Amino acid sequence: MKKISFFAACLTVITFACNNHPYKATNKVYKQQVKQYLSTIGEIPPISILNDTIPPSPYWVGTTNFGIRKPSYVIIHHTAQHNTEQTLKTFTLPRTAVSAHYVIGSDGKVFQMLNDYFRGQHAGVSRWGNQLDMNSASIGIELDNNGFEYFEQAQINSLLVVLGKLKKNYNIPTANFIGHGDIAPTRKNDPNWRFPWKLLAEKGFGLWYDEVRDTVPTQFNHITGLRIVGYDIKDTSAAIVAFKRHFLQDTTKGMTPLGREILFNLQKKYF
Repeated sequence: MKKISFFAACLTVITFACNNHPYKATNKVYKQQVKQYLSTIGEIPPISILNDTIPPSPYWVGTTNFGIRKPSYVIIHHTAQHNTEQTLKTFTLPRTAVSAHYVIGSDGKVFQMLNDYFRGQHAGVSRWGNQLDMNSASIGIELDNNGFEYFEQAQINSLLVVLGKLKKNYNIPTANFIGHGDIAPTRKNDPNWRFPWKLLAEKGFGLWYDEVRDTVPTQFNHITGLRIVGYDIKDTSAAIVAFKRHFLQDTTKGMTPLGREILFNLQKKYF
């Protein structure tokens, strides 16, 4: 009798929790949008393009050689908000027009808000190398951090697990784990200079320099070096700050001798 009462109580708690899910309404919208996209993707192309200048084809031919697009970059952000709940709310309001695939709380809790194959709206106007539409090529991960704090160990531990999963599932190159500030240096500075890029690189997520480095040749052009690494050099001052923030935890302006040395090492080591 007691066992039956216990199970009944559990069922009551579960039912209550489901009915009081704070994002029940937005989850419904998510599912509706997924169905719409699946319907669009599943449409059979027309037999011919309706244009008088193009001769009609006699029948439709579907290729047998295709797949679905996969992400090739991971972009790491800090939320610049007060807590995880505020970020979840922001990403479920249509008027904000922003989102991320994952949100990781300071306590290490991971919220996956978007299927990895879908295009999130986290990068904005950005560039890395020749890739101009980072949203279409990347997965966005937001870390609960207001931009002025160190990152909690539990949060970094969870991040490493998520990154390992993504790297394995999509064969993402080591070099393609970067920050929002790297791809949008004129607009963004996240994740802030306190982020442990060296630790991530040691785990296989991102590039890092050697402790012992060669002397920099006098003819080395650091602006060209930044472009080779991937930075958008349209605004050279912003690109330099972004590079120094990532690799030196330095947010001052202007390239320094140490910065040149590290940049030369990276270019020589990886490119």
